[in-house]
Parts: sequence; C-alpha cells; structure tokens
Amino acid sequence: MALNARRNRQLHEAVAPLLLRGEQVELTSLAGVGSVSVRRQALTAAVVGVVTAGTVVATVRPRPLYMVLTDQRILFFDGNRGGKPGPLVLNLPRPYVTAGNSKKAFLGLQYVTHLTVAGQEKGLKVTFPVQHRGDGPRLAEALPVTR
Repeated sequence: MALNARRNRQLHEAVAPLLLRGEQVELTSLAGVGSVSVRRQALTAAVVGVVTAGTVVATVRPRPLYMVLTDQRILFFDGNRGGKPGPLVLNLPRPYVTAGNSKKAFLGLQYVTHLTVAGQEKGLKVTFPVQHRGDGPRLAEALPVTR
C-alpha cells in the first residue's frame, strides 16, 4: 500500500525544491532505516521494566524515514514529525547505491533491503513495514544488485 494521498502530496512538496532540472520522482514510501542490536533492545526493555515496576513494555526500532527514489538520487526525510515529512536527513546519489540481501522478514510482514553505498564501509538497512512492504521489492529492483 502506498502512502496516503495527503502524505504523498506533503512529501512531493518537501522534495520539489530539492529536485534537479529534469529529475523525476519514481517512488515514495516510509521505511525504518538503520538497525537496533539485540543488546540495545534487551537493555532498553530491562531499564524500562525496572523503572516502571514491569507495568510498561518498551521496544526500540529503527528510525522511521520517508524515502523518495528519483531517477538520480535516493532522498530520506525525517519521519518523526507527527506524520508530516521533516527535513532532509540523507541524500544518496543513485549511481553509487546498490541493493542486496533483500527479503521478506518477520513472518512475511516486513520487507528488508540492505543498501550499499560506494566508498562506505557500513551498509544501510531499510525495513519496510507491513503497510509499505510492497515498496521494498520495487526499491530493490530499481537498483543494481550488490556483488
């Protein structure tokens, strides 16, 4: 399921001033970017459990970002602004990005793609939640495969 019409319009408004001459938007979506270690998840749950005497359960998840794939770049905007796209946080030139290790995850409810950026040691894990999981394969197919 794509972004709803209002969010899609807001995202197009946010990206419009940043587009280069002739640059075209190919895909918009919302995804969790980054990864959270098992150790950090356990530590957060333990601290919150102790502080609240077990009455609250806390989870840690990757940072939600709006993604705009153009014919030239992949742009990520802050997704923690009450739903409305926030400022640009990451701008990746598309010719330097490859996708690999793409697959369904968490009982098939999510789709995970690992992006590799030329010249960078560490890749970027992009997790599409259930409502946007169809966008994961579209992103992976639009980029060259990581070798």
